[in-house]
Amino acid sequence: MISQKTYQTLTVDINDKVAHIILNRPDALNTMNVDFWHEFPSVIHEINNQSAARAIVISSTGKHFSAGMDLAVFSASNSDDNIELGRKHDHLRRLVLKLQDCFNVLETARMPVLMAIQGGCIGGAVDMVTAADCRYCTSDAFFSIEETKLGMTADVGTLQRLPKLISIGLVKELAYTGRRMPAAEAKAAGLVNHVYEDQASMLTAVLGIAADIAARSPLAVTGCKEMINYARDHSVADSLHYMSVWQSGMFQPQNDMMEIFKAKTQNRAPEFEELTQIDPLKIF
Repeated sequence: MISQKTYQTLTVDINDKVAHIILNRPDALNTMNVDFWHEFPSVIHEINNQSAARAIVISSTGKHFSAGMDLAVFSASNSDDNIELGRKHDHLRRLVLKLQDCFNVLETARMPVLMAIQGGCIGGAVDMVTAADCRYCTSDAFFSIEETKLGMTADVGTLQRLPKLISIGLVKELAYTGRRMPAAEAKAAGLVNHVYEDQASMLTAVLGIAADIAARSPLAVTGCKEMINYARDHSVADSLHYMSVWQSGMFQPQNDMMEIFKAKTQNRAPEFEELTQIDPLKIF
């Protein structure tokens, strides 16, 4: 079972079809070390492939959500200076793509991903939370595209996803200056759905939202995620066309819809089949 495994950088708890992933290196400000970049996408893939949950909540421990990339990752990626320059740069490009894939999994996961953010959400942490479906934070939270302060350009998703969430002018200001965007501004800009007074009340609320999601048909919910993400990146006409194709195959009213009607007449909660499990190594 996923929740029974031991990880170096996080913990996983799955209850009532909700997976709760908790970043668990508070003494290191939950920086994203080498172990994190292996463990995080692996956990998301396992939950997705095993249909182990219908919603995922990602939270953190300590004062800050995450201070972003652990600088040790940079030194680990530059271990061999004897590689021919062109090949060394090709290796770096592939490393960036691999890091991007670690957060792309939040978009490709079939179930919604909700972020519960307290304190600082800095650098690589902004890359991560912008790949999620919904973001919630505490009143002391702040967001910072920190990379320009380190003499580099953010490269793991922030500059590609954040302009889809807030105004492009604000994105440019945040990226150019590296300033902190406080919780109230993030809420006003549309980056977060709601601001809570403290982490305890935030987690209670976000886990409650995840429970509401988990009570719905997982096929209907994954359809919503697929269609909304597709519409974000395509024209209205293309998105409507894709919707018609999706609905012609996925909409089976005799199953989930009839179960909802039956459950109402019997005064009980509906029971839905889980999404099929995925074996990435199995073709047939």
